[in-house]
Amino acid sequence: MSEGRFGADFLSTYEEGIKREWVTGNGLGGYASSTVIGAGTRTYHGLLVAASENPPGRFLFLSSLDEEISINEEIYKLAAHKYPDIISPEGFNYLSEFIPNPFPLWVYQPGDFTVKKKVFMVHNSNTTCILYDITSRKEGAMLRIYPLVNSRDFHYTIRSGYLSFSQKTNPAGVELESSNGFIFSLSSNLEYHADPKWYYNLEYDIEKQRACNFEEDDFTPGYFESKLEPGTSHFFIAASTGDISSFTLEHVDELYSREANRQNLLALNSKLTEPFALKLLKATDLFIVKHPSSGENTVIAGYHWYSDWGRDAMISLPGLFLIPYRFKEARSALEYFSRHSRKGLIPNTYSSFGGEPVYNAVDASLWFIHALCRYFAYTKDFLFLTDIWDTVDNIIDNYRNGTDFGIGMDSDYLIKQGPQLTWMDAKIGEWAVTPRAGKACEINALWYNALKTASYLGTLLGKDTSLYETLAAGVASNFENVFWNPEANCLFDLVYQDEAGNQIKDPAIRPNQIFAVSLPYTMLSPEKERTIVDRVKSDLLTPFGLRTLSRDHLLYKGQYRGDALTRDTAYHNGTVWPWLLGAYVKAYRKVNNYSESSLEDMKALLQGFDIHLETAGIGTISEVFDGDYPHSPGGTIAQAWSVAEILRAYVEDIIEIKP
Repeated sequence: MSEGRFGADFLSTYEEGIKREWVTGNGLGGYASSTVIGAGTRTYHGLLVAASENPPGRFLFLSSLDEEISINEEIYKLAAHKYPDIISPEGFNYLSEFIPNPFPLWVYQPGDFTVKKKVFMVHNSNTTCILYDITSRKEGAMLRIYPLVNSRDFHYTIRSGYLSFSQKTNPAGVELESSNGFIFSLSSNLEYHADPKWYYNLEYDIEKQRACNFEEDDFTPGYFESKLEPGTSHFFIAASTGDISSFTLEHVDELYSREANRQNLLALNSKLTEPFALKLLKATDLFIVKHPSSGENTVIAGYHWYSDWGRDAMISLPGLFLIPYRFKEARSALEYFSRHSRKGLIPNTYSSFGGEPVYNAVDASLWFIHALCRYFAYTKDFLFLTDIWDTVDNIIDNYRNGTDFGIGMDSDYLIKQGPQLTWMDAKIGEWAVTPRAGKACEINALWYNALKTASYLGTLLGKDTSLYETLAAGVASNFENVFWNPEANCLFDLVYQDEAGNQIKDPAIRPNQIFAVSLPYTMLSPEKERTIVDRVKSDLLTPFGLRTLSRDHLLYKGQYRGDALTRDTAYHNGTVWPWLLGAYVKAYRKVNNYSESSLEDMKALLQGFDIHLETAGIGTISEVFDGDYPHSPGGTIAQAWSVAEILRAYVEDIIEIKP
């Protein structure tokens, strides 16, 4: 396989072909995605998954396009579907090449025909366009394309008995209205013929592995058709929740060029030239989206199923927005989460994309202050700092005096919180897998960093910051005594009181302690910081991130797979998270005095993701990996903070381009 191209050896079998997926977005939270052989393996796969304002959420409308070319009595079917005990058709047998950039491109070689198919989305529109260049070396051939459509929330499957469609044909194609109230359109320069049918019992292999609903029915309202003359013919099909009746081939070609140019401009504006950094830069664009109703910028935490999360957005902000010089959008995202803050808490997540905010996070607000400082470091935007200062002050005031979910400062100046409020937040029913109620090491590292950051920024604005300095001194005077574990030469992960009132210090070796070294403001001696990094390196480091628990712990789970119970049990008990490498790289370079050897070590570590960019979610970085070798990827195929922190660390800490 040459760089950026997948040949027949990766595409010729169903089992091999479904290992790699692609996803492209529209800047609104909508997307198109499938496997490289076009077989859907998730409820989330589809050529048009649209972001809706009312009702809020994301909805699948176009599942796939089934192309077939007939000549004489020969029919070449290019699609691929999984049904119970059978794969039919097996169009991947004709697939010679898949090229992911700048947009997904498939090259099929059925008989005397060459079919080139490109898929892209129109930016800031719930519109997907598919372009075909079909070369025929025979006369008398006929092309038919069957759209498989649906109308459902992208989290769920549906059966034919629960859904129906009415259709209105027009010269450009067809408008479809579903019984659950959605309207969307298909347009083409091919001739449309109504011929309604259902495809029954489609199976999604990944959902089956995840013990989720994996069977469903799709509807086809008819087909698009044209004769193929000898030579090359050009066609398009567009799917949209808007009006596309005026689309022509020339217009779709123009939209394609416009989107390609937009992405090229992002690369140029970033001023990056290093190939690995440019690959990661391209991956960042998928996550930066506009809120459906307000138009403000926010961050989709991961594709396919995540909405916008405050914690993820703030951790990702430097890598997604600042490294690419997208300062206006960074400001919009900070304003968005600031506007939704309540009692010192920015939203943890939203009930759905565009839905109501949920505030159950102790760290999101502290990461907000960190992200704001990084924004200021890059932009020196004093006016915005002045405008948003009340949010900073409000966060600190509420943490000091106490706010929701038991979040508040104790008598020793350290922050304590209730269960399931840190980033290790897996929950099964009412059972919090890693509750971490009490005083968590990284929360108090973030608290100290937030206080010192507020003092620095407030001083620049002429504010009285003496309270922040007093609080920070109190945190620093108690942090080491509370959290240092002399037996392991690292930090206790959590300190809490049991039901009898006894203080318990959790000695589990987890990666959360790395932030006590990597954040801009830290409290420990250089010697202790070095031993923390050494402990994390020896017990938690893998080529794809840090394990969430050391392998010698009784709760360690080395594989992230199976049903929801099995996965969530492993989620923060051994599973590897790539985003943590950002903090590790910064800490490693710091404790090694930014030596040349530390730079080379960390450069090699991060560039190890170059191979991963051609597996799982092509061109992006997965959410998690198994703790055990060979560290297979899992979770979402594209995770915002995975991409953002690897890019940020590579640019700021390896290439050393920073403010």
